[in-house]
Amino acid sequence: MHKLVLIRHGESTWNLENRFTGWTDVPLTATGVEQARQSGRLLKEAGYEFDVAYTSVLKRAIWTLWHALDELDRTWLPVVNAWQLNERHYGALQGLNKAETAKQYGDAQVLTWRRSYDVPPPPLTADDPRSERSDPRYAALAPADVPLTECLKDTVARVLPYWNSQLAPAIRSGQRIVIAAHGNSIRALVKYLDNISDDEIVGLNIPNGIPLVYELDADLKPIKSYYLGDAEAAAKAAAAVANQGKA
Repeated sequence: MHKLVLIRHGESTWNLENRFTGWTDVPLTATGVEQARQSGRLLKEAGYEFDVAYTSVLKRAIWTLWHALDELDRTWLPVVNAWQLNERHYGALQGLNKAETAKQYGDAQVLTWRRSYDVPPPPLTADDPRSERSDPRYAALAPADVPLTECLKDTVARVLPYWNSQLAPAIRSGQRIVIAAHGNSIRALVKYLDNISDDEIVGLNIPNGIPLVYELDADLKPIKSYYLGDAEAAAKAAAAVANQGKA
């Protein structure tokens, strides 16, 4: 049996302000730092050990991983940063307040933009100052490969090849891995692992800063999955995520 640990980053400044974040690089709040540290404490109490850690190229996930590893006294572990684990790109919604956007466009439209599997938000223009196409961390990518918007289907399309080429082989080789990433990049993995339908994935929300553990068989099929710590607290935190986009 293999174990895979997934951690959505702790609360960010734009989570606190209820803004669409996407690929915008914002820091953790004090609450987010504590959530990250608590995730590390939960892992330590449960006796988890890791050989390698993976995260995105966005600081809210990177710092979450750092704080969790600090609690585990494992800051020396190798860390792999992959843009493929970035949050879903929210296009022209990035930076906008979710509740205000819902007032303008309606709860149903914002829910579609936030959670629909295959309907992306309005795109940025390539010359929008919010576009990441000139960001040095994506310099190795062709400009057309840096998204101007994404739906979850698009996120799955970049996360799954990374799973197949890097993450799954690492797990099969016996490496114990932890991934600190984002709500939608984790939803992409969960959708694949649990074979969740396109319709059902709309209702899945990932809480901040609570380790999600998958026990996988030799074929990397889930035996079971669960959040560490208080299950009721995890359910409440997931419900709070679901309510963020309402007017």
